[in-house]
Amino acid sequence: MLNSLIAKSLPFIPKTIVKTVASRYIAGESLQNAIATVQHLDSIGACSTIDVLGEFVISKERSIHERDASLEVIQAIHTHSLPAYLSVKLTSLGLDIDQEFAYENVKLLVTKANSCGLFVRMDMENSPYTTQTLDFYRRLRKEGFTNIGIVIQAYMKRSESDILSVLEYDPDIRLCKGIYNESADIAFKDPAEIRENYKKLLRILLRNGKKTGIATHDESLIIDAENYIQQHAIHSNRYEFQMLLGVREERRNQLISAGHAMRIYVPFGNDWYGYSVRRLKENPKIAGYVFKAMFVKG
Repeated sequence: MLNSLIAKSLPFIPKTIVKTVASRYIAGESLQNAIATVQHLDSIGACSTIDVLGEFVISKERSIHERDASLEVIQAIHTHSLPAYLSVKLTSLGLDIDQEFAYENVKLLVTKANSCGLFVRMDMENSPYTTQTLDFYRRLRKEGFTNIGIVIQAYMKRSESDILSVLEYDPDIRLCKGIYNESADIAFKDPAEIRENYKKLLRILLRNGKKTGIATHDESLIIDAENYIQQHAIHSNRYEFQMLLGVREERRNQLISAGHAMRIYVPFGNDWYGYSVRRLKENPKIAGYVFKAMFVKG
């Protein structure tokens, strides 16, 4: 209960305190910080996906800035031969401003990545953007791009039909629970229901031989995935586990040691505060560390 109260009070806690805790979950403010983090993760056997923090952009100038920052990420991955790809949010590229403008921005990123032999994943945001994101994916695939992936959120009631609607493209999908606060009309709210739907969707993807990112920190879902993979002899090139930077590192290392591919979500950038507050709110246990940081030096 205390942790939940702390999570709700985060907007009133000094940024310096939040940053003390959040620094574990963010590579830093610069691209060089992200490169160093990816190289460290590579040394322990993990791949990465790099995200330039920033979303819900409301000016074309800012969207172009975010697009160019993502272009720099692609170039850095290529230059340094990093085992990583780019993750990008469409609202950072101007989806709230002009849909065609945003599409041209993401197409430029995918084109640049394609020329470098690299991959781009469009993150899935909250429900107003679900259909648009899927439409962008289909459009890019129809234009001949195969180096593009999407995210499906298990708490959305529409997710099964969304997966079925893109199977023809042999999609690369990251499956996660979902973090946005959605209406009970369109999303499962009960944690047990979300878990059961996650398992159902995972089986649809793996049975159909689709490349699947098993993105979860939920131990019951990790164990379920491990068992299913073993029981059905799922080849290691058809899936990978995915986790956030700084979260469940011991379990991450266990999965790597067991021979599973692992990819870590590595965010960086100046918009660290907005990202941190969202992550801390969704995980009240972590928010408790903010309280501790207020009273314990270092």
